[in-house]
Amino acid sequence: MDWLLYENEAKSKGYNIICGVDEAGRGPLAGPVFAAAVILPDGHIIEGVNDSKKLSEKKRELLYDKIFSECLCCSVGIATEKEIDEINILQATFLAMKRAVDGLEIKPALALVDGNQTPPLNTDVLTVVKGDAKSASIAAASIIAKVSRDRYMIRLAEKYPQYAFERHKGYGTKLHYEKIAEFGICDAHRKTFLKKVLGEER
Repeated sequence: MDWLLYENEAKSKGYNIICGVDEAGRGPLAGPVFAAAVILPDGHIIEGVNDSKKLSEKKRELLYDKIFSECLCCSVGIATEKEIDEINILQATFLAMKRAVDGLEIKPALALVDGNQTPPLNTDVLTVVKGDAKSASIAAASIIAKVSRDRYMIRLAEKYPQYAFERHKGYGTKLHYEKIAEFGICDAHRKTFLKKVLGEER
């Protein structure tokens, strides 16, 4: 498989600086949504990089450091639980992506974005369905976003130990629902994702 197919095609059209963009945490009941933007050196593939969902946690952690050391630049953006509740998860994901791209030290000419929906970024955008399994830049961004969010949720578990965030990372697992039933919700929860639970509590 040609991991640089989309990057090389974009370069052939005159885009000299290309970043990959992906998110982590659209589905969970708690915690922010994270996005990452990564610019790799021209023609560079980081060994071992793949769709973050196909990698073990240990492998992702190792690649996280490798990506940071080998990329030209990298940035992480988030949208908070409050923002998710206010503007909805899709718009919050777009906001996190915009913050990630705006945070890059080098301004990209094009953003390769995972998925089929185009976020309003301050650069040209090309969406790539299942891009984290097709593009080296998007795959790198998927790992940075996923590891950054997982680390955040582990820190959040120290603040709210009763919810075991370090185990489920905020996703709607059986354990997480059991904890919500026992302790109610906290400020880290996305209230719009828990309307049914909140309705039952009232």
